[in-house]
Amino acid sequence: MNKLKKIFLNMASVKSADDFIDTANKSELKKTLGIFDLIILGIGAVVGTGIFTIVGVAAKGGPEAVGAGPALIISMVLAAVACIFTALCYSEFASMIPVAGSAYTYTYATMGEFMAWIVGWILMLEYAIGNITVASAWTGYLFQLLKGFEHVLPSWLVNPPMWLINDYRTVTILCKDQGLNIKEQIPYLFDTIPIAINVPAIFIVTLLTILLVKGVRESTRLASIMVGLNLCIILSFVVFGAFYVKPENWAPFAPNGIEGILSGAFIIFFAYIGFDAISTAAEETKNPQRDLPIGILGTLTICTILYILVTLVLTGMIPFSMIDTHAPIAHAMRFVGQDKMAGLISAGALAGLTSVLLVYQLGTTRILYAMSRDNFLPKILQKVHKKYKTPHVVTWLSGIIVILGALFMDLNISAELCNFGTFTSFIIVCVAVLILRKTDPDRKRPFRVPFSPIVPILGILSCGGLMIYSLGSLKTSAKLFPLWVILGVMFYFIYCYNNQRKNENK
Repeated sequence: MNKLKKIFLNMASVKSADDFIDTANKSELKKTLGIFDLIILGIGAVVGTGIFTIVGVAAKGGPEAVGAGPALIISMVLAAVACIFTALCYSEFASMIPVAGSAYTYTYATMGEFMAWIVGWILMLEYAIGNITVASAWTGYLFQLLKGFEHVLPSWLVNPPMWLINDYRTVTILCKDQGLNIKEQIPYLFDTIPIAINVPAIFIVTLLTILLVKGVRESTRLASIMVGLNLCIILSFVVFGAFYVKPENWAPFAPNGIEGILSGAFIIFFAYIGFDAISTAAEETKNPQRDLPIGILGTLTICTILYILVTLVLTGMIPFSMIDTHAPIAHAMRFVGQDKMAGLISAGALAGLTSVLLVYQLGTTRILYAMSRDNFLPKILQKVHKKYKTPHVVTWLSGIIVILGALFMDLNISAELCNFGTFTSFIIVCVAVLILRKTDPDRKRPFRVPFSPIVPILGILSCGGLMIYSLGSLKTSAKLFPLWVILGVMFYFIYCYNNQRKNENK
């Protein structure tokens, strides 16, 4: 009984906020980011994904979920409200414990070792799977752009074999939809193993991994250029597309009723992971106590306004049932006969999705880096490059994970899995704020959640409600997410628990 009690006590052991801050102060990571950089990182992660990919699925629906139709603007408001509650909680923690690791760090400081590992494990899924989703969408927009040069570029480049630009599951769906025999469309190894490789996705992930190894400041500069181009394209779509809006396309406004609205809110939530990514760069921020809350809340405000404007124009230009789920904005322009504008939007989408990939990859590496530093993962992952002062080993590892995942995962399932991870981490951060208000009420809080405990509780209820509701329709991802959590529990007891005890005895 005593041994079992000791195990539970170890699992519940917390790492104090002061210990986290002391560790961060000794970090070799460069402090180069300001408010503008953080907002650029946040917009880069939030805007590209939602507007250029997920908005189509949320409006029209996917294989396992109904669409919201024009009522997607209500879905976005619901998602944004849920995010505001959580963003305020993130802001309190980020200003109080400005350490790499995001929700993982906050959980370790409040709920103990075991829950911290589980949250970190979920964050790994959230960011890595999110990157796989965006990498797949990046390929789709690349070929939307190349189609505009069909008479200039060679045919093999504009229309390559589907097995070179899609994962196997997507190829299977495409063949079924087009009435093609899959065995005639893709090669087989030893006549039994199908080969389907998303080559463009692998290329862009490799390129961005190299850039992140070079340095976070250099990565932010690229993100600034990409986000600037992205915003110009989005605003151009809103202004230009407004002339093609037909109010009759907004009827019926909510074709699938409350089910479609809630489903749309769940799906579009995928895009809001961006403000969480800001907190993962805390150790590389010059003045984190001031800059992180501004960066988080500023990102959420700007992006929500853009989402609503784009959704109004998109659903007014084209009947929701005809929206393309892979490249909705570019397709809408082609639908109204504006092929040149569609090509321009595809170029902007590539820029936007590139910035998303960059920020997600940054988030993945910083979370793994923090977990390695706390002895949950092998120490080699916390190794910092002597010249570039970046965690290069873990950066390459996360890049390889995304590349491998892009071979097997399709866009819809990846986005849904990422959402389950996002909701879980958001709920835990809201709970953690309430816990630390009780356990450490006197700690200096440069930013405080207003109207606590009401705001954190509303965050828990809104995120939890959307998550529970989605379990009824999203069969595949609803099974895969608990499986991932179970694997995390097994890994904790096989490796992490014993490794923590060894390091305590040193």
